[in-house]
Parts: sequence; C-alpha cells; structure tokens
Amino acid sequence: MAALPSLFSGMNQRVFGLKWRSHEPFIVFCSTDPRGVIAGSVLAVLLFLVLVFLAVFILLKRPDFIRNKTFIRRSKLSQSSKKCKEIPVGMFPDHFSQLSMDENRGFVQEYEDLVPIGTEQTRRAAVLPENKAKNRFNNVLPYDWCRVKLTTSNPNETSDYINASYMPGYNREREYIATQGPLPSTVGDFWRMIWEQRVKGIVMVTNCVELGRTKCERYWPADSKPNLQGQLVITLRSEIQERNWTLREFNLKHKSTSEERMVKHFHFTAWPDHGVPLGTNVLIQFRELVRRHIEKEGDGAPTVVHCSAGVGRTGTLIALDVLLQQLKQKRAVGINAFVHKMRLSRPYMVQTESQYVFLHQCMMDSLEPETEENIYENADMIYVNATALQEFCQQQRHT
Repeated sequence: MAALPSLFSGMNQRVFGLKWRSHEPFIVFCSTDPRGVIAGSVLAVLLFLVLVFLAVFILLKRPDFIRNKTFIRRSKLSQSSKKCKEIPVGMFPDHFSQLSMDENRGFVQEYEDLVPIGTEQTRRAAVLPENKAKNRFNNVLPYDWCRVKLTTSNPNETSDYINASYMPGYNREREYIATQGPLPSTVGDFWRMIWEQRVKGIVMVTNCVELGRTKCERYWPADSKPNLQGQLVITLRSEIQERNWTLREFNLKHKSTSEERMVKHFHFTAWPDHGVPLGTNVLIQFRELVRRHIEKEGDGAPTVVHCSAGVGRTGTLIALDVLLQQLKQKRAVGINAFVHKMRLSRPYMVQTESQYVFLHQCMMDSLEPETEENIYENADMIYVNATALQEFCQQQRHT
C-alpha cells in the first residue's frame, strides 16, 4: 500500500507538470537600431510641420479658397447629374407642351429645382460693415469668387467693392456684368466700373421709378450739360426715344488723362418689376439691337446689364441673348441648363417663375414667328405677377 502514494505522486508530477510548464514565459530577444526609429520620427514631424505651414499660408492668403473650390466642384457635379440637356429645335414644341401640362407643373418643378443652386458660396466682401450700405437689397449679394473688383490705386478709394458679378455668355465666361441699379451713394462706383472694365454698352431693363417706388438712381445727365462723377466727366451726346425703349450715347472723359470713350445706353422701358413684357416680340427686337452692338464692337469687353436688383429682368435678358445665339448656332436650346449656370455666378438670376416661362415662350415664338406680337391672354393663370401686369397695362392706356 505504501507504493500506491508514490505511484500517484509520480503520475501527478507527469500530468500536472505540463500545466506548470505552460505558465513559464517564452521570451525572444531581438536587437533594434534606435537610430532608424529616431530618424523616421524626426522626418514625420518635419513633414507634419510643413503641411501645417502650407495650410496656414493658404488660409491667410486665400481664406475662401478651400470652400469655394470645394463648392464649385460640387456644383459642377450637381450640374452634370441634373440631366439638363439641350433640346433640339424639332423636339422643343413637345418639350414646351409637356412642361405646360397640369397647370404648368413641369415649369414649377424645374424652377423649384433651381432655387438652391449656388447659394452655399461665400459672400464675405458683400457683408463687410463698410460695404453693407452699398447693397440695394440685403439678400442679393455677389459671390466672392466672381464679383467685379474696383481698382484701389487712388488713395481716396478705400474699397474695391461694388454689387456686380461677372456672368457667362455664349462665347466667353465673362461676357456680361450683372449689377444692381446704382444707389445715390454708388453712382460714382458704377461709372468707375464702366471705365475700368472698358465697357462699351450698358443695358438697362428697369425704369428709375415704378409704381411710385424708386428702382434705380438716375446715373446719367438729364441734358447735354456734363456731369462729374469722381474722375469721369459724363456727357449725354444723343437720346432717341422709341415706344418701348430709349437709346442714348454718352461721352466719357477722364480728368487725369483726358482720354475719351463712347458708351451706348440701351434702356428698355416696357418691363414691369418681377414680371415680363406683354409680348415676346418686343424684347426679342430689343435684344437684337444689343447683340448687333456687341458684335460690332467685338473687343471682348463685358456688356453691363442691370435692372433694380440685377437678377430678375437682368438674368432674363442675358439668358435670352445667349439662348437665341444657341438656337441659331446649334439648332437646339438648353434653357434650364443655362439658368443653372447663371445661378452659380449670381443668386436669383431669372428671379420668378413667370420669367422662366417667358424664356420658353420666347424660344417658341422664335421658332414660329408671328406677324402680330404674342399677347398673353391667360396671364392670370400663367403668371404669378398678374396684378402687376394689369396695373402696367392700365398705365399704358392712360399715357
């Protein structure tokens, strides 16, 4: 019996010996050269500092660079995904008919889709304390990336700001300047822009006073007596009044250099605010006068277009000019795509649904010219500004 304990004791040692040995640590020793680790760490730190320095430098020099570039790329992607295509001439009547169905349901949807386009872009210059008073409306502000900048070489000029935006055309990305109607305090800035941008044509699509409200300051001389604006002497050389527009010619002379230039003024007088003209033919004819002048000059200088805010009637006129060129050159038209493009450069371009519909009607009437001007008998149904149109008609009857 004494042998049994010694037997079990031996067995315990063999069985549980494995468990005891499994707790013994297994250590592997390897040697590493610390110089490589130190060099890698130093290089990583230096690279990080360089990147931080570059980021700070860009933000200090161009604070709007990252946001603008990112948004423009996003806007271009959204533009390509919207499926706004050019409509061939042969298909446009059917396209127009489809948009008009169910009380203009197609027009409503397309126009609503345009509302957010471009609105995330920065407008820092426009809201600076020294510039706020230069805006006619506090919600119509130029984007930083495409605003027109005045020169500031004159020590008396403290700001380069004017509420004006470069706008794309059919042939060039800066074919027009869209701007608000000058305020009493910005008339001098307006003429500075005309001179500095070497503008040869100004298109005005508003009246100075409409329905008892001031829409634009009269920025030109009322007679042949010269008018001094800053360094510029403006003289009215001629004025021809037609039924729906007035054509003027100004002489600009710079006091310091004695250089003189001629500027044409195309003033369309039959367009109610937030509305559309009573027919398409009259605006198409007016646009033809402007287009001929632009092509005659042919020097690449932008044409200035303005109404009161510089977005509604201004955007409609610019779009009409581009779309009629497109119609002629390509036998196709992309209204939605071009309005989308304009809104990337200035907010609210083509400001109302009625103006958006009117552009389509202009294209329709350009495809099928009529001997008589197309008057909209169903303005109450189509246009959101029917009351303004009716008041305008009454004014015309009494004059």
